[in-house]
Amino acid sequence: METNQSVNSRMDSDLEVLEMDLSKKNSSDRKSDLMTSGGQKSVETESGDPSTENMIYRAKLRDRKRIVVKVGSSSLLHSSTGRLDYHKIDVLVRELSDLKNRGKDVILVSSGATAVGREVIRRTHAGTTLAEDSPITVKQACSAVGQARLMMTYQRFFTDYNQISGQVLMTKNTIGDPLSKYNLCNTFNELLKFDVIPIVNENDSVATYEYSVGDNDNLSAMVASLMNADLLILLSDVDGLYTDDPRVNPDATFIEYVPRLDENLMKMAKGTTGSSSGTGGMSTKLQAAMIATQSGCDMVIVNSRHMKVIHEVVQGRNHGTLFRANLNPDFDLQDHLESME
Repeated sequence: METNQSVNSRMDSDLEVLEMDLSKKNSSDRKSDLMTSGGQKSVETESGDPSTENMIYRAKLRDRKRIVVKVGSSSLLHSSTGRLDYHKIDVLVRELSDLKNRGKDVILVSSGATAVGREVIRRTHAGTTLAEDSPITVKQACSAVGQARLMMTYQRFFTDYNQISGQVLMTKNTIGDPLSKYNLCNTFNELLKFDVIPIVNENDSVATYEYSVGDNDNLSAMVASLMNADLLILLSDVDGLYTDDPRVNPDATFIEYVPRLDENLMKMAKGTTGSSSGTGGMSTKLQAAMIATQSGCDMVIVNSRHMKVIHEVVQGRNHGTLFRANLNPDFDLQDHLESME
């Protein structure tokens, strides 16, 4: 039977051949239009062969050292009841723990506090109606209850895998204020130094509109930018980026590889989300991709239907949509935050 070492060696040899072939291809201008490839689409690249470039580049994700993983509310809850899906959380925690054991720095950005708190209050106060458009004070109360419940759940599961986790709550003001940002980065660095897995969420119980990022897609990209992460994985309820919303347009085509974001791609964004629990649609994910890639961080949007997809992405397998890092020395997170106001 072929050993893992020999399989990896063979894969590396194949990739070297692909890289040589790719280097022989010349093109003076990057084309921004889309090309069809095997029923999927990729943004055409300088080499003219996006499928080959995608394959080569994804293999390099195995070498990423600092990984931020964002999980949305819809990925943590049973859609029929709104209660926590312990099986998926268990697999998520196991995946992150294995990355940690492989020597990676791991940061988890987790939604779900408000949704969890809402369900707890509904069950403990029979007849209480908590609509999605409830006043902000109700949402903040739900968040306070749910955040405690969510962290308790995470810590129990991480303990089972001999990992230490810690809570980091933040708002837009935490990043926008220089002193708060300095202290935040110091806290992250110390936690990672002690082999702790930080679990990050927006502090919804105190955040008002003007101090709120509003979604954890953007928040995770900001964390990745602040902490110089080299890979951001967005676990979502969609497979990745399409040319249109596949839930309403059966002719929408999947895009597996984006070497560079441009205006045409940003226009593909949809501001709606397909679940009752989530707050972010494709629009927020593309905004997150802009923050991450300009900060020098690769980003992958992938379906969280199977949480094991995390290690498959890190192994370089072709799942989801990969947005390639394009470091922009002129990108300033502070300026970006101010533009969001």
